[in-house]
Amino acid sequence: MSRKRIFEIIEKSAGNDRLSKVYDVFMIVMIVLSLIPLAFKIENNFFLIIDKAAVVVFIIDYLLRWITADYKFENNSVFSFIRYPFSLMAIIDLLSILPSLTIVSSSFKLLRVLRMIRALRVVRAFKTMRYSKSFAIIGNVLRSSKNSLIAVCVLAGGYILVSALLIFNVEPDSFDTFFDAVYWATVSLTTVGYGDIYPVSVLGRIVTMVSSVFGIAIVALPAGIITAGYMNELEKKESPDNV
Repeated sequence: MSRKRIFEIIEKSAGNDRLSKVYDVFMIVMIVLSLIPLAFKIENNFFLIIDKAAVVVFIIDYLLRWITADYKFENNSVFSFIRYPFSLMAIIDLLSILPSLTIVSSSFKLLRVLRMIRALRVVRAFKTMRYSKSFAIIGNVLRSSKNSLIAVCVLAGGYILVSALLIFNVEPDSFDTFFDAVYWATVSLTTVGYGDIYPVSVLGRIVTMVSSVFGIAIVALPAGIITAGYMNELEKKESPDNV
């Protein structure tokens, strides 16, 4: 089998390439199976077999994508093979593989590190983005709306800092550090309101109300931008020119 045919199979299915569609479904199933052990605190041989089988599949998939990188980047130079490991999806693939390859001694006492390594396997969920046309559309939306989204993020970041500075100076007794104020401002911006840190003075509560009201508008902006972009992408897909 030629490298070009391998590339056509492992890439997201297009048209009537049945083998490519089978590969996509197989990979999604393996990703879902590899995430099942993370839903349980216990570890047994069945979960271990699932994890080992999944990591073998992921390694093969990673290597196949690497050796066909020149087709992906449409560049026949050696630079394509050097560039691929640093691409976003390649990094996600590698992060989903490494935790299962980590060899830890049974006498290793740093349980927090073990938990972090275990939690890192959740990255495998992001591998499904490669096989979903919906995620591909969202990727196009994010790229086309990049400038608008960056502007909203800058606005949100500035609003959080200003709100934090206000509440930190208006009510210093309720906030021990500036980070506490930033945490409170972020929670207020998103209108989550955990209630673990809150102002008690009248002026502090007024700042909180204003922050929450304006926070609703700021949080709604990215949703509107992404929704509008998503609808535009769907219209492009359904236009006669793309049929």
